[in-house]
Amino acid sequence: MTDQPDYKATVFLPVTDFPMKAGLAQKEPAIAAKWEAMDLYGKLRERRAGRERFILHDGPPYANGDIHMGHAMNKVLKDIIVRSQSLLGKDAPYVPGWDCHGLPIEWKIEEEYRKKKLNKDEVPAAEFRAQCRAYADKWVGVQKEQFKRLGVMGDWADPYLTMKFDSEATIVGELLKFAENRQLYRGAKPVMWSPVEKTALAEAEVEYEDVTSTQIDVAFEIVDAPNAPELVGAYAVIWTTTPWTIPVNQAIAYGEDIEYVLVDFGVGEENRSTSSNELLEFSRGRRILVAEALLESLFIRMNRDIELRFGAGSRIFPFNVLRIKGSDLAGATARHPMHALGGFFAEPRPFLPGDFVTTDAGTGLVHMAPDHGEDDFELCKRFAPTLGTKSLPLAPIFAVQGDGTYRDDWIWPQDKSLSVINKKLLAPDGPICSDLRAAGALLTVRNDESTRHSYPHSWRSKAPLIYRCTPQWFIPMDRTGELGRGTLSGSLVLSGGNGPTLREVALDAIEHTRWVPERSTNRIRSMVEGRPDWVISRQRAWGVPIALYVHRKSGEYLVDQAVNARIVEAFKAGGADAWFGADHQALLGPDYDLNDYEVVNDILDVWFDSGSTHSFVVEARYGAGTRADLYVEGSDQHRGWFQSSLLENCGTRGRAPYDAVLTHGFALAADGTKMSKAKGNGVDPLKIMSESGADILRVWVASTDYFDDVRIGKEVLAGSSDAYRKLRNTFRYMLGALSDYDEETEAVSYAEMPELERYMLHRLATLDAELRSVVDKVANSENWLEFSRYTRAIFDFANSDLSAFFFDIRKDCLYCDAQSDPRRRAYRTLLDTLFHALVRYVAPIIPFTAEEIWQSRFPSDEDSVHFLEWPEIDKHWINQHLDNKWTLLRDQREQVNEAIEPFRREKIIRSSLEADVTMGELLPSDGVNFAEIAIVARIEMGVGDGIIVKPSDWHKCGRCWRLLPEVTEDGSLCNRCDDVLKADA
Repeated sequence: MTDQPDYKATVFLPVTDFPMKAGLAQKEPAIAAKWEAMDLYGKLRERRAGRERFILHDGPPYANGDIHMGHAMNKVLKDIIVRSQSLLGKDAPYVPGWDCHGLPIEWKIEEEYRKKKLNKDEVPAAEFRAQCRAYADKWVGVQKEQFKRLGVMGDWADPYLTMKFDSEATIVGELLKFAENRQLYRGAKPVMWSPVEKTALAEAEVEYEDVTSTQIDVAFEIVDAPNAPELVGAYAVIWTTTPWTIPVNQAIAYGEDIEYVLVDFGVGEENRSTSSNELLEFSRGRRILVAEALLESLFIRMNRDIELRFGAGSRIFPFNVLRIKGSDLAGATARHPMHALGGFFAEPRPFLPGDFVTTDAGTGLVHMAPDHGEDDFELCKRFAPTLGTKSLPLAPIFAVQGDGTYRDDWIWPQDKSLSVINKKLLAPDGPICSDLRAAGALLTVRNDESTRHSYPHSWRSKAPLIYRCTPQWFIPMDRTGELGRGTLSGSLVLSGGNGPTLREVALDAIEHTRWVPERSTNRIRSMVEGRPDWVISRQRAWGVPIALYVHRKSGEYLVDQAVNARIVEAFKAGGADAWFGADHQALLGPDYDLNDYEVVNDILDVWFDSGSTHSFVVEARYGAGTRADLYVEGSDQHRGWFQSSLLENCGTRGRAPYDAVLTHGFALAADGTKMSKAKGNGVDPLKIMSESGADILRVWVASTDYFDDVRIGKEVLAGSSDAYRKLRNTFRYMLGALSDYDEETEAVSYAEMPELERYMLHRLATLDAELRSVVDKVANSENWLEFSRYTRAIFDFANSDLSAFFFDIRKDCLYCDAQSDPRRRAYRTLLDTLFHALVRYVAPIIPFTAEEIWQSRFPSDEDSVHFLEWPEIDKHWINQHLDNKWTLLRDQREQVNEAIEPFRREKIIRSSLEADVTMGELLPSDGVNFAEIAIVARIEMGVGDGIIVKPSDWHKCGRCWRLLPEVTEDGSLCNRCDDVLKADA
C-alpha cells in the first residue's frame, strides 16, 4: 500500500478553551468575587420584580463557630431550592440570618472567663452583654464568608440578626401581643433545669445519653389506713432512680385499679439466713406493700442486693401475702423515713390516686416530689386544698437551688455542698443512701450496668439535667382566649375570648401545612399534641428581656397598649439593653407608680426569638400577613424552630407562618455514626472546598436522599467528583462542537431534523417534565423538592442519552460531514438547544461551573447564567411512537456492543467500525441506518439466530475511518469524504 495523505486537518474537531480539569478550588472564589462586584443578587431582584414571589425563610444558625457539615448541607439545599424557583421565573429572595442570643453564645463567653479564672457573676451585666454581642458579631462575619464560599446567593449585605435593635424591638412586641391576649402566666412548675448553666432549658436544648444511676427501694411506714387497717405498721415500698428527691417527698401515689399485696415476713423463722445485714434484719417480722405484678422483680432486686454484699446463699425468708385493692389505699398515710428530724419530715405523707401509676417497673407505688416532677406537681396541686398543711403544703418547697445544691437551711442531708447531680451525693455510700440505711428504710440499692438508662443532658454543657420547680413565665397550650385575628383555612375561628386553645390552633395549622416528606406530619403533630406549656423564661443575661411589669400586690402583669408602645420604641432606639438601664417610671407613664410594680428581668427563651423571625424578616420586608412559602431545616427542628415558629405565629396571627415545611436528615460520618471532634470522624466542608471546590460538595448534597440521614466520606465524595467530571466533559464537548455555531445561518426547523434528532428532543422534553416535577409545586406535587431525583435525571441524561449514545453516534457527522450538510446543521441545532436547556438545569446545583460554562460561550462582565429562566420546551416534541421505536433500537444497539466486546478484548478487531453483524431480529429501522446507530461497518437483519460478529472485509476510509464498500483500499476516501474535500478545494 502506498503512503496515504494525513487528513486530520480536514476533520472538523471540536474547539474550546474550556478545560477538562476543573480547578474549582481556585476558580470559584474569583467567580464569587465577580458576582459580588456586579451585585448579582440585587440585579436579579430587579429583573424579577413584579413576578410571582417565592419566599424560603432561612432558619437562623447560632453565630458561635465555624460552619460544619450540617450547616453546609442545610445552606446548599436551601440555595438549590431558591435558585430553582428563580429559574422558574419567580422572584425568589433569600435573606440569610443568625440567632445571636442565648446560652450557646453566653456559654462561650463564660468559658473564656473560666480560662482566666474569672467569675461571670462579678462582671457588670452590661459589660457581659457587650462581650456576647461582640462575640456573635465576629462569628456572623466569619460564617457569612463561609456560606458565600459555598455559593449561597442571598442578601448578604443586609442579613437579619436577632440582636439588631429593630429585631429585638419586634421580638418584645410579639411577646407583648401574648400579654395583651392574656396568653402569658407566671407560675412555679417543674421544668428541665441545668445546675451547671443555672437556667431552665427548652426541650429542643435537651439531648439524651445513657448513664448509670443509683437506684433504690425505700420503705415508708404506714401509720393510718382507714379502708385497710391491716396495713398499719406495714411498709409501702417505692423505687426511684433519683435518690436526691427523697428529701422533698410529700406523698405516695398509687393506682386505683392496681392489685397490691401485703407481704408478711413473719413466718418460717427456722429458714432465715444467719447472715447479719440490715436488709435481712429489716425483713424480720415485718410486712411490705407492693404491686402484685412487681413483687417478683422486687424480690430479685432484694436477693441481688443481699448477694452483692453477703454472698450467695443469703436469701429473704418465707412469707405470707394478703391482697389489697388499690382503691383501699384512699385516705392512708405513711411516715417519711427521716420523720425523726421533725418539722417538714414529721408530717404524715398521704397516699394519692394517680392515673400515671403503672406496673411496668418499680413497685407500683410512686414517691411524689412536686418540686421535681410534672406528674408529682399536678397530683399534689390537685389535693393540696384539702390535704396540704403548713409543714407539708403539697406544693414546691424549693429545697434545691439553681446550682443543684440544697438550701443552707435545709436540714437533710447534712452535706449541702454537693450538687444533686454529683456522683458522691448519689453514690450507694453517699449521704442520702447512708442516712436512709441508718434509718432502716433502704431496702435495696444498686449502681452498676444493670441500672443503665437514658437520661436528659444539656446539649451545650453536656451536663445532666434535673426537673426543678422554679418561678417561670409560660405560654399556656390549653387556655381558651383570643389568639390572633381572623379565621384559619380550616374551621377554627380565632376571635373572641372563648376561642380555641393554642394547641388546637396549632394542630389545625399543621393539617393545613404541606410537610415534606409527608411522614414528618406525624412527628410534628405528636409533639404538639403532647407538649406541656411553653416555658419562655430563662435565668440568663444575654437575650431579649421579658419586658413586663408585675403588680406587687395582685401579682398581675400590666396590660396597657400605650405602655407597650413606649417599651417597643425604647427597644428600637437602644435594643434589649434599653430595658436594663431604663427609666421605668418614664416607660410606665403618669398613670402608674413604679413603686407598685416589679420589673421583670428574666430573659426570653431564644426559641421565642427565632420563632418570631417571620415578623421582622418576612412581614417586615414583604408586607404584613405575608407567609413564607417554605421553611427548610433538619428533623430536630420539629421540636425546635418549626414548632416555636408555629406556636408564636398561631398565638399572634392564628395560623402557621409557612405554607410548607421541608425536613432533611443529618450528615453522618462515612461509617454512619454521628460526627464528633472526640471521635475524629468529622468531615470539614471548608477543607473540601479548599481542596475540591464547593460544586463537588453541592453535587453530594443534591444527589443524596436527604429526607433521611446521609453519609459523607472520601468514597462518597469521590463518587460526587466522578459524576461531576462526566457532566463537565459533556459540556466541554458541546462547547467545542458549538464553537463556531451561528443560529441565523445554521439552525433548522423540527420538521427538517432527522429522526434521531427528533427522538432526542423527545428525550429532552421527557427530562424537562421530570425536572419540573421536582421544582414546580404545581407540576407534580408527589416529587416536589426531591432534588436527588432531579440530579440523577440530569446525570443519567448527560451520560446515557448524550455521551454514551447520541454524541457517540453523531460524532462522525460532526467531524466529517460538510459544514453545510443538513444533517450536521440539524445536529448542531439540537446541540444548541441541549446546551441552553442543560446549562439552566444544572445552574441551581453547580452554580460556579454553570457560570464558567456560560461565560465560556457567551463572555460578559454584566451577564450571568443565573439571570436565565427555565428553557422553553415545545410540548409537541413528546412523541411516544418514537420513544417506543428508539427504546427497542437502543436495546439492540447495546446487545450488538456486548456481542462485539469479546472481539475487541481479543484484538480481533480494534473498533466496532471494523465489525460486520448479522442478527436474527428484524428491527423497525425504517428511515434509520442501524449500522450507523450501532457504529459498525454493516449490519444484516433477519438472518440466522442471535447476533453474529465477524471482521469486515471492507476497507477503511482514511478521513472518517469508516469501513465502506466504495473504499478501494485502506486509507483512500469514501464518497462522502471525497465530496467534502472537493467542495473545500
